[in-house]
Amino acid sequence: MGKEQKYPNLFKPLRIGSVVAKNRINFEPTAISCSNADGSVSELDIAVYSEIAKGGYSMINIGGCTPDSKTGRVTVTGVIIDEDNMIPGLARLVNSIHKYDALAIPQIQHPGRQCPMPKDSIMSTNDMVVKLPWSAGHEIVFANAEEKGKEIRAMSTEEILNQIELWSMAAWRCQAAGADAVCLHAAHGYLMSAFLSPYLNRRIDRFGGSFENRMLFTLSIIKEIHNKCGDDFPVIVRYSANEWVPGGIDTEESKKIAVALEQGGAAALDLSQCIQETPGAGFDPMQYQEGWTIYSAEAVKPLVNIPVIISHALRHPEYCESIIAEGKADMIGMCRQALADPYWPVKVQLGKPEKIRKCISCLTGCWQESLMAKKDIACAINPVCGDLNFYNMDKKKSSRAMKVAIVGGGPAGMEAARWATLRGFKPTIFEKSNELGGAILGCCLVPGKEKMKWYADWLRHEIRDLGVEVNMNHEVTLDELKSYEVVLNATGAVSYVPEVHGKKERVASLEEVFACPKSSCEFYPEGSGRTNRKLGEKVIIWGDHYGAADLVAFLGAAGKDVTVVTDKKEFGSTVEVIHMYVLRKRMAQSDAEALESRPYKYPVKVFESSTLSFIDDKEVTIIDSNLNKTVIEADDIVTCYTQSNTALADIFEKVDAAGIPVITIGDAKSPRNLHAAVKEGASFSITLDPDYCVKNPNGALMDNLPMDVKEQLGC
Repeated sequence: MGKEQKYPNLFKPLRIGSVVAKNRINFEPTAISCSNADGSVSELDIAVYSEIAKGGYSMINIGGCTPDSKTGRVTVTGVIIDEDNMIPGLARLVNSIHKYDALAIPQIQHPGRQCPMPKDSIMSTNDMVVKLPWSAGHEIVFANAEEKGKEIRAMSTEEILNQIELWSMAAWRCQAAGADAVCLHAAHGYLMSAFLSPYLNRRIDRFGGSFENRMLFTLSIIKEIHNKCGDDFPVIVRYSANEWVPGGIDTEESKKIAVALEQGGAAALDLSQCIQETPGAGFDPMQYQEGWTIYSAEAVKPLVNIPVIISHALRHPEYCESIIAEGKADMIGMCRQALADPYWPVKVQLGKPEKIRKCISCLTGCWQESLMAKKDIACAINPVCGDLNFYNMDKKKSSRAMKVAIVGGGPAGMEAARWATLRGFKPTIFEKSNELGGAILGCCLVPGKEKMKWYADWLRHEIRDLGVEVNMNHEVTLDELKSYEVVLNATGAVSYVPEVHGKKERVASLEEVFACPKSSCEFYPEGSGRTNRKLGEKVIIWGDHYGAADLVAFLGAAGKDVTVVTDKKEFGSTVEVIHMYVLRKRMAQSDAEALESRPYKYPVKVFESSTLSFIDDKEVTIIDSNLNKTVIEADDIVTCYTQSNTALADIFEKVDAAGIPVITIGDAKSPRNLHAAVKEGASFSITLDPDYCVKNPNGALMDNLPMDVKEQLGC
């Protein structure tokens, strides 16, 4: 079978207005927030978007381009196109995309009520107070402050008319920069979305009320873009086909919107989901399954003659091919999948789908720790994304096969071994258990988090295919480590029991409860040899962070009566916010929008700013920050407090003293998350310098030493 015969429909061209996409794989618009502070295109913008174009995505949407920086930037460092002096930089970005024969399509977007910058810009359709803690434009709540909500004001008619002019001028600048089309962001509760939405638009003037009035803002912008750019300049509209709120846009309303947009001159429709009040459906955390949004394309496509693009949680090429082959949509869109693996299209085309690093929908790097944290885009499982240090790695091959000992076979250790091998080093992994994967493996037990195993399996296959030496069921010795040139401590974290009065021995460890009990697996065909500790009906989860959140989901789904005791002000405050949104719905015996899971048998109770003070045979005493005490029954208690693993500290100290650098990364350095582990594992290996492997006084490896300094230090 030929390389294009297996997925023939994915690689057919598609006409969108006056332009032709070379295949049916679209990079969906996302604000990567990598521009310069003044909104001009940066070197990192060009690196991120051109990498995705190089990988074979036929349309590259440049997300979050603001037409009016004075009243609303989509991110603190997004692309600005409200002045002509931004055209040259945008042209450079467009050219970097055209280099790989992809279409360059800036997305014009005003955040409206969800504006992160400037903070005092709060204009939208109506006066309201909103609390949207998962939005990049949320109210800033400082450490000891209370959430009050963000006050939004209604735009005047003059401001609306001015926005129509600003959006159309932004489109004209995109055309001047050589862009092939523009995409209007009319989804997710941002400004244009707020005008379309009957839930958000309560105006009583010509821009609100009736369906026709709510369409006027969008249709006026399309008309004015064509006035300035010509009728043959394609305008794509991305809108929410379902807002998942009572009184909001539903499937029937979205069908009317589709017809009106085509009649109004739109060249294609890009269907999304949600407004910010219903973020689960928009962000697609792990609990949302592949293909769940296809219903909206099936409803809209028969009514229009322009292309319909569908996205959300698409990962597998076979499934994406079937969408096009069965006529459910004309094009599939990917966003976070492209950040996780920019080379998805070319891997599919060349018949190597097993090499795809599938996005696990964790939302950690691409949302929680990037745009929400007001930083550049990142990806928890792709350390290259958003980091110029990792581009052009083919030029960083080592001059010799440096011997590297990696102690710990979790994600940090495996990622370090992968990059070390690619650079030409000779790594060896020492893993005390009989399976690689580390903390990822417990997630197999958590309903909705099975996608985590995608990455674990991908890494394990890469380690195998690269020929990395792995010593399993092996406790490393001092003598072994002394034969290496550098040692990586990637031993992870372990749970512990905080000080408590009474029967401390009743507290079970997180590891006992989360041990993967599978009896057969390609990675340990002889059987894991592990068993889960069986728990009674009433269980106290003592602690916080990802382990506690996952344990809530695991035990809640298993029908346990769960109580959480955390010393944090808010349970799960360090866990990715959209996943906590979904989990809190489940804890209340409900479910997030578009999900239909079986409700928990019991609601999950939470004691915040609290800890355990006394443990008896059947009861525990909980004490809060005001010294109030509560006594409850408990069959079992599980600690989710974790600390860095120090079991090999003495060996590592002796290795370091012998002049062999020991570097500690991931949870062994400080318990955090998958993103930190992967990033630090990769960073370790690209920092290694075979000519000068010495730590600085801070305990960090040095690289790229100046020539004269190398000579001075005797390298």
